Amino acid sequence: MQVKDLVLDFYKSDVMLRRDEVKEFLHPELIIEWNSTKGFVQLDYNDVLNLTEELSRAYVRSKIRISHILQDGNLVSVRYSHFVKTIENPREEMLLANFFVIWEIKDNKLYRGYQMSQF
Repeated sequence: MQVKDLVLDFYKSDVMLRRDEVKEFLHPELIIEWNSTKGFVQLDYNDVLNLTEELSRAYVRSKIRISHILQDGNLVSVRYSHFVKTIENPREEMLLANFFVIWEIKDNKLYRGYQMSQF
């Protein structure tokens, strides 16, 4: 499997709401450096799994729309918009945020992520 395919599979609909599925993509030594509108956050493996649980409690659907994806060796850059449907209003899709991330792949898992997001 190409590393780009691994990243595409990670961003398939609803994967971000399923802890067991997310776990399959993450390297045990995962670190994400995330610059968000609220500031800098560093996440590790467990933080990402906890975030997945939080998302699954708040949203019934999660959809990623990728506009750009580029691969250079074991690095994959992705530009995407993340849409969700809330429990309160499952018929309306809303934009959660726009993202840009560079993933480093190690042992066929997401190893290092350098991410920026904006509402």
